Parts: sequence; C-alpha cells; structure tokens
Amino acid sequence: MADEMHKGGLAAPSSLRALWAVRHGQSTANVAFAEAERTGSTELPVSGRDTDVPLSPLGREQAGSLGDWLAGLDEGTGPDLVVCSPYARARETWQVMAAHPRVTPPEPLVDERLRDREMGVFELHPPGALRARAPEEAARRALLGEWAYRPPGGEAMADVALRVRDFVTELDRAAPGRRVLLVAHDAIVITLRFVLAGLGAPSPDTLPPVPNASVSSWTGTGGRLRPVRWGDTAHLA
Repeated sequence: MADEMHKGGLAAPSSLRALWAVRHGQSTANVAFAEAERTGSTELPVSGRDTDVPLSPLGREQAGSLGDWLAGLDEGTGPDLVVCSPYARARETWQVMAAHPRVTPPEPLVDERLRDREMGVFELHPPGALRARAPEEAARRALLGEWAYRPPGGEAMADVALRVRDFVTELDRAAPGRRVLLVAHDAIVITLRFVLAGLGAPSPDTLPPVPNASVSSWTGTGGRLRPVRWGDTAHLA
C-alpha cells in the first residue's frame, strides 16, 4: 500500500519488524459528542477529565472484536510488545483485547507520549459548544485547520507529531527487531502516519478519518516501515 497522502517523504531507517496502531473503541464522550452535533446542543455533555473517559458498551464490544482479530493472527506474527496511552479508554480497550481466551498477551507498557491531543481550556468541548462559547476561537480554528490550530493551553496536531516522533525514535532504539502494537487515539494514529512517512513529508491539509477500534499497520521491509493498511475495521463486521 503506497501512502498517497505523504508521498515523497524520506523515511528514516527502522529495525522494527511490524507496527500496528489501534484506536480505542467507542468512548462515552464519542457518543455524547455525536449526540450534541445531531441535536445542535451547545452544552458540555461530558464532565470530568478527558483522561478518565471510559468506553461505551459498544466500545467494549468493539474491543472484544479487536481481541478476535489479535487471536486470529498467525503464531509468531503478532505483537510481542504492547504500548498503551495512559488514558482510560485506551487501557480499557487493551484490557478487553488481552482477556480473549486465545490471546497470550505481553505485559503492556504505558507511555505518556501516546496520550490524546490536549485541547487546553476547551477540553471535552464538542464543536457546537466551542462555537457558542468562543466564536472567535472557533473561527480561528476553521481558518488555520486542525494541523496548525493550537487551542489556548493545548496542542496543535503538529505538536502531537513532535512527541510521536520522539516516541518512535526511542521505540526503534529500545525495541529493535520487535513487533509492536500501539493502543491509543486518532490523533496518535494520524501523526504516526505523518512521522513514518519521513523527512520532507507534507503535512495533511485534512485529517484522514480513523474509526473507533480500527487497525492501521506498517511492516518492516528493507530497513524501513512501510504502510500496509489504514483504518481497517473489517474485524468489526
């Protein structure tokens, strides 16, 4: 699979044999945000901290399907190292996957650099609430686009890419020759794609969709990680 979005990048050497990036299953915030958009509500539908948002019942089912996918990999071809986001919805996704009766899970590591994009003062604000409460900021977001827009106290996607690049560099040094599974967020999967495309890869004009509980993967070939699939949800059918 050629990566048309980031064509022309000079990819860095990598000793990893395989890399999978899984987005967590549907969360309660995903459900609440979708309902707010559907109804046009400008309220804040989720309280508390983003890091504590759990999976929805459907999200747990999706995580179970990810466990089926993991169990279906040929022996000796699946991940031998798992690294999770510290956020509850990612750790819960892995816990359900790892509980599959045909999975012998490696002990996961948790790395802070795989946390979701930080939205600063607009944490857990759906788009409608942002437009109603801070219209000038919503207009600035629309003007700059998601890659460059940095909310007050938060991160642009470009900022997320910096910590993901640091993570990937250290991962290659710390886990040479390993097959690695990441369980994280759409922001991590999108920026991982950009980082792995390499030096000179253009930043995306629009952010590609990363469905809940999807699998994106790269394989080690010729000393480089090359894309195999993006946002695959066949296991959820």
